Amino acid sequence: MLCQRCQERPATIHLTKVINYEKTELHLCEICAKAAGNELGIMIEPNFTFQNLIAGLLDGDFLYQQPDVVTQLTCRNCGLTFSDFRNQGLLGCGECYNAFQASLEPLFRRVQGGTVHTGKVPRRTGGRVRLLKEMEQLKHQLQQAIAKEEYEKAAQIRDEIRRLQQQL
Repeated sequence: MLCQRCQERPATIHLTKVINYEKTELHLCEICAKAAGNELGIMIEPNFTFQNLIAGLLDGDFLYQQPDVVTQLTCRNCGLTFSDFRNQGLLGCGECYNAFQASLEPLFRRVQGGTVHTGKVPRRTGGRVRLLKEMEQLKHQLQQAIAKEEYEKAAQIRDEIRRLQQQL
């Protein structure tokens, strides 16, 4: 696909705008996109990487309460400072996770939705494991329903647990 402006170079920037449920697409080469950047209200960053994304997420003050203390943190193993990590978006070694743990947790929560890895079991191969995990979750929900005195909901969850036990 050629650039819609110059009709000479291949389009490498693809913009989609949706305003009042009306979709508009624009396909530009990098040169035309840079030239039209202000006009279109976009900023074209060449060679945008995952590290740029992480560094951008770390720029907000919402991630930590004491910015001066956090930026002075240094990994004892590799010598990376938290300031360097914020600029690069890359940790130096495995020990950096421990050194910057308190400051990384809000980032993980924001990017991944949590700080604990729960894992996944493939549907095709992990039938028994999946059922056991589902039963564990249902038992937890059952305890919550009983604590809230939601007995009808608790009865439904109990029946679901029994159904899964029969499948095992």
